[in-house]
Parts: sequence; C-alpha cells; structure tokens
Amino acid sequence: MIRVWLPAHLRTLARVSGEVEVEVLGPVTVCSILDALEARYPMLRGTIRDQITHARRPYVRFFACEQDFSLDAPDTPLPAPVSAGAEPLLIVGAIAGG
Repeated sequence: MIRVWLPAHLRTLARVSGEVEVEVLGPVTVCSILDALEARYPMLRGTIRDQITHARRPYVRFFACEQDFSLDAPDTPLPAPVSAGAEPLLIVGAIAGG
C-alpha cells in the first residue's frame, strides 16, 4: 500500500483524517498514485490535477523523501521507500503572497 498525505482541505473533501493508503499496480509514480487516489476518492477528481489534461494544478506540489517531484514528468518513478510504503507521497498546497 502506498501512503499519501493530503492537505487539510482535501482531507475534509475526501472525509478522511490523517494519511490515506492506496494500492498501486505497476510502477509507483505520481501519475499512478493520483489515478488510484481519484479512483478511491472520486470527490478529489479535478482538485489536484486537471481532469482532461492531467496537468498538475497551480500551487499544488508533490514531495517524496524530501525531494520535490512537482516539475518532474508524472511518470517518473518515485523513490523505493515510497513504493515500499515506508515514506508517504506528500501533496502540498503551496502558499503564495508577499
């Protein structure tokens, strides 16, 4: 099982508390995790990425093992600790302003 940490507003929308777990078949990538997350929690469709293009929404970032994967290709394999369930994929709402 892959662990995913969601920001508070998405946890509220999905009606979950804390981390969620999803099963990913095949390579563990941001794209495959989001596919599994949206299948399990359909109310999250369109909140993290565009429903048509699957492009990451502005101000949403992806972190794993203290690395930023937000600008990497969505099919880039994530580190082994994420695949093993030892570390979560963090989905973070970026803060903008001055």
